[in-house]
Amino acid sequence: MRRFFYLHRICSKHFMALSDDITKKLKGKFEPSTTTQFRFRSNDIVVQTDEQGNAIRAFIGKANDKGIVRGDRYSRTLKKDNNGNIIKDHWERKGKAS
Repeated sequence: MRRFFYLHRICSKHFMALSDDITKKLKGKFEPSTTTQFRFRSNDIVVQTDEQGNAIRAFIGKANDKGIVRGDRYSRTLKKDNNGNIIKDHWERKGKAS
């Protein structure tokens, strides 16, 4: 039983989900087809957007003096139907960002 809890703690830490505050911030519209950098709470966030201004990739962590973020990289799955209604909107951690 102890092994299960230890393994669960490691796996849960590895697959960190975005907090609700950050997802609310990333759901907003940004300038289309650009890279935007901003600070939210204690994190530096770099967002890459698509043609409609939706955030599709996010780098969250601490930025160095050159503006490169060291932390985690997230990718967004955003699927729409023929009418433009959102079917799926999901953020997934892809690994370390350097």
